[in-house]
Amino acid sequence: MAPRPARSSALPRPTDAELAILAALWRLGPTTVREVHEALEHIHGGTTGYTTTLKLLQIMHGKGLVTRDDSQRAHIYHPALTKQQTQEQMLGDLSRRVFDGSPAALALQALGTAKRAKPEELEQIRELLDGLVPDDAKRR
Repeated sequence: MAPRPARSSALPRPTDAELAILAALWRLGPTTVREVHEALEHIHGGTTGYTTTLKLLQIMHGKGLVTRDDSQRAHIYHPALTKQQTQEQMLGDLSRRVFDGSPAALALQALGTAKRAKPEELEQIRELLDGLVPDDAKRR
């Protein structure tokens, strides 16, 4: 069996449940288990128990996905990376694993199969692409 390619020093990919917790932390800022749990209950209709939220945050802390301030009785959790950093890391990983490292193939697939982009989203994409073209190539 061929050896697996070495992973970068990036953090492990979060699971869907971990991403839901990270989304709550990005939205709320540094917060307690109770506040994360209440945010998840509000979104998912109370399908997760408090102890499950606590255990997931402990696992995430062990993985390095969150940091924890335990100087007070109620521990305060912080996401280790910003939302943008996490998105960049996950997209880079997806690009390497599925699209042979080609950002163009990833973008074409996303734009070709996703629901129709809104006009303002298309304008943002155009501006991004224009910024990627070197100035001397724009003059041609």
